[in-house]
Amino acid sequence: MEPVSTTVERPPTPRLRFEQRVNYWQRKVAPYVFISPFYILFLIFGLYPIFFSIYLSFHEWDAVSGLSSMKWIGLENYQWLMTDPWFWKSVTNTLVLLLIGGLPQHLIALPLAFILNWRFLRGRDFFAASYFMPYITSTVAVAMIFSTMYGTQYGVINAFLRWLAGTSAFGWLFSLSNVELPINWLGRAMYIKPAIAILLVWKWFGWNTVLYLAGLQTIPEELYEAAAVDGASRRQMFWHVTLPLLRPITFFAVSLTIIGIMQLFDEPYILTGGTGGTSQAGMTTALYLYRTGFEWMYMGSAAAMSWVLFLMIGVLTVFNIRLFGRGVFSRREE
Repeated sequence: MEPVSTTVERPPTPRLRFEQRVNYWQRKVAPYVFISPFYILFLIFGLYPIFFSIYLSFHEWDAVSGLSSMKWIGLENYQWLMTDPWFWKSVTNTLVLLLIGGLPQHLIALPLAFILNWRFLRGRDFFAASYFMPYITSTVAVAMIFSTMYGTQYGVINAFLRWLAGTSAFGWLFSLSNVELPINWLGRAMYIKPAIAILLVWKWFGWNTVLYLAGLQTIPEELYEAAAVDGASRRQMFWHVTLPLLRPITFFAVSLTIIGIMQLFDEPYILTGGTGGTSQAGMTTALYLYRTGFEWMYMGSAAAMSWVLFLMIGVLTVFNIRLFGRGVFSRREE
């Protein structure tokens, strides 16, 4: 027979129970307490506004009158958007700016990043910092400076164009194009979108240059050396080595451009004085959303417009995934 144990387990002392509670609190409770401020703030200022905007998009509401004035109208806000000519004009303006202000950013940034990645280039850190400087400059300050540069009589850009038109090398070009100098950049509808696009390209191409430069520095140097041994030129290396390997960075950079320009507000607001300019040529969707909600106090319509804009960004992002996202989200089996 096995001996019967006569040891009696003593109940834990008060000090031991206290230490057990402290240990349990430190391991199980404390981490959630420390991260709770983020989730509380996210629920209040992030998640709640999202769901409230969805709820608001089905209502008619004047914010000045309080929540009691909300009136359920169903899909009328969305139906109104589908027939509102100003909304579709703002969408067209935004897409045009995406084309003439977004595409040139990458056409300039990618070759510049390729040049900056050359080892023999002196002062490339200085050039990279110089290109990046517009991105960290205040958007309001940049837009105000550009509005001065676009001045009809005393603007720097018109002064440069007048000088250029007076030269023998470029004078014939102005005479053929029938461009009247000085150009009223912010007063004529046909020049407003190019004026905004020039500002966008100047401000954002440096950011994209740094993105592409970071992507280029992850490409193994041995690939370029092997291509050089095979007799490839710099141009051939760019098209057949650099571009295919930069697909993930290109997808990321283009996605940021799509999101940024589809939500474009600051630049057209300041350049056009918040009105959208002549014939609403500078009225972007975000600017029209702001005016609808905060100037004309149609909060329900503005909320519906925000979700339609969200869907448009989603559609463009899916198109971007089809174009550049191949191999980004799925790994090929070796």
